[in-house]
Amino acid sequence: MTAMFVTATGNDVGKTFVVRGMIRRLRDRGFAVDALKPVVTGFDPHTVHLNDTGRLLMALGRALTPRQINAVSPFRLRERSAPDHAGRLEGRPIDFKTLNTFCRTAISRRQGALLIEGWGGIMAPLDDRHTVLDWMIEVDVPAILVTGSYVGALSHVLTALDVLERNALKIAAVVVNETPGSADPLGNTADTVRRFTDATEVFALPRLPDGTPDHPALTAVADLM
Repeated sequence: MTAMFVTATGNDVGKTFVVRGMIRRLRDRGFAVDALKPVVTGFDPHTVHLNDTGRLLMALGRALTPRQINAVSPFRLRERSAPDHAGRLEGRPIDFKTLNTFCRTAISRRQGALLIEGWGGIMAPLDDRHTVLDWMIEVDVPAILVTGSYVGALSHVLTALDVLERNALKIAAVVVNETPGSADPLGNTADTVRRFTDATEVFALPRLPDGTPDHPALTAVADLM
């Protein structure tokens, strides 16, 4: 069991969906698992069950209490924008050093698998000087890169992979989530990514109706832990 950082090519491509699926698969098989979403924006304490922090806690089987919320997401901002902008507006900028200390402490104390979910894409700004990429470099654990199958995803994912590789970050897998209504078929997107990333596992996740058991590909992603 190890720690992994789940990042993405951008917002709303399914990072939390992948993390929740991995949590469920690991728990179903009796493994200890924990998850963090250290930085979250658009956070409303009155609707925790609807945001990423609440979804992760429910997947972990934990109560939506202030203590549990803080343990998963210590940096919570109300503004629904990038962390650097939200932090400035609220007068509570992300403390980059404290963020990294929080993650490294969790990694050192983990008892099983640990999933750290980032914010937005790899180049999303956290403060006036640091991006999610800088955060990943500091934490230095294998990455799972999530993308969609929308038109343009190929350029985004190949650019992200190039940046991660240039910064000597280990890429455990690429997960392609099906984008509803996309003109680019899921299989084509995943196959093209495979041709350009011979050394990296690539998984394709179709969009399934609510209540459908997790796709086998999620079990394969969980097996990376």
